[in-house]
Amino acid sequence: MNTFAVKGNICYSKNAEEVLCLEHSYLVCEEGKCAGIFGNLPEEYRGVPVTDYGDQLIIPGMTDLHIHAPQFPFRALGMDKELMDWLNAYTFKEESKYKDLEYAEKAYSVFVEHVRRSATTRLCVFGTIHREATLLLMDKLEQSGLVAYVGKVNMDRNSPDYLCESTEESVAETLQWLKDTEGRYERIKPIITPRFVPSCTNELMTELGHIVEKSNLPVQSHLSENLSEIAFVKELVPEAKTYGDAYDLFGLFGKPKSHETEVQETLPCIMAHCVHSSDEELQLIKQNGVYIAHSPESNINLCSGVAPVSKYLDMGLNVGLATDVAGGSSECMFKAIAHAVQASDLRWRLQDQTVKPLSFANAFYLATRGGGSFFGKVGAFDEGYEFDALVVSDEDLETSRSLSLIERLQRLPYLADYRNIKAKYVAGKLL
Repeated sequence: MNTFAVKGNICYSKNAEEVLCLEHSYLVCEEGKCAGIFGNLPEEYRGVPVTDYGDQLIIPGMTDLHIHAPQFPFRALGMDKELMDWLNAYTFKEESKYKDLEYAEKAYSVFVEHVRRSATTRLCVFGTIHREATLLLMDKLEQSGLVAYVGKVNMDRNSPDYLCESTEESVAETLQWLKDTEGRYERIKPIITPRFVPSCTNELMTELGHIVEKSNLPVQSHLSENLSEIAFVKELVPEAKTYGDAYDLFGLFGKPKSHETEVQETLPCIMAHCVHSSDEELQLIKQNGVYIAHSPESNINLCSGVAPVSKYLDMGLNVGLATDVAGGSSECMFKAIAHAVQASDLRWRLQDQTVKPLSFANAFYLATRGGGSFFGKVGAFDEGYEFDALVVSDEDLETSRSLSLIERLQRLPYLADYRNIKAKYVAGKLL
């Protein structure tokens, strides 16, 4: 991969509280990674190819930390239902269709094309229980140039017969799926995906924990999204102190359960939602380095509530942003930023004024640097970070007033969509 530079108005998060904005500057990419931002190109980079994007904004690519690919066809349906009713009315029926590879081919082609043209450069994806359809999804994402973790879903209880494996089948299919992915992809990786505790027996969770321990693979699932769900988990796993502990008991919550060695490697883990996590659960999340995928629109649509995200940031937890299609109605991460701010405003005003609402800087951080860190040095333009970038034009977002760079950036979540994205780079590659 060669060295090149882009020029424009560069904006990115320094941290969760501060956005840096640099007018008419050069951003250099060297071997797929950021090599620096300069007002004028240094001598060593004179002569490298430069694309001048004029007055357009150059911002980091965004990470969608939690999205369900097979739910894309019914997005915006059933938004008047709570979680469990919505799963039974729409989700399970739709996901059963992916046994048919012809249907999966059509549906996943649409999903991948939408995500490819969106602000998302990296994503963590749920598939279905179907091994071949999940491989098809991974194939299409690989061809798109995006970077992703994709999971074959595991379910062996409390699910319709047409979408429920036996424990043995679920384990065997997962092992075969992992074998099928070996050496097959450059940008797409597998992630172990128990749907959530209500749909996975202790026996299945135990076996998945063994797979994680042997393979060092990351885990993704759902946590403390809905009050009735939390109560159900307490009935199903009474020995667990919290919902999070119901994963940790089986080595599926960021760290292996074995305490035989003094040094323990933290295993990556994403838990979506955490709307109603107790203080005890939050301490376990922090201790194990678990990532929280904040899904504001989904939590509103499915009547789950609003997570106290600024509290999580203040605690030093790992937090990213997610669309959670089809609980969320759109794959647009611009909208997810706006929803995060709006939801936190309402939570602060109507529920709990001890937890401050999110600022724009907070929400922009979640969509870029916060969630991107799950993939390593991703989501910012610091030296050594992977070169994921969006070139965004706001020329059509007309206004009679003069705007600063930070004001232009603040408008994007409310006014922009994929049509404003004029170029998209992933790991230094122009899509």
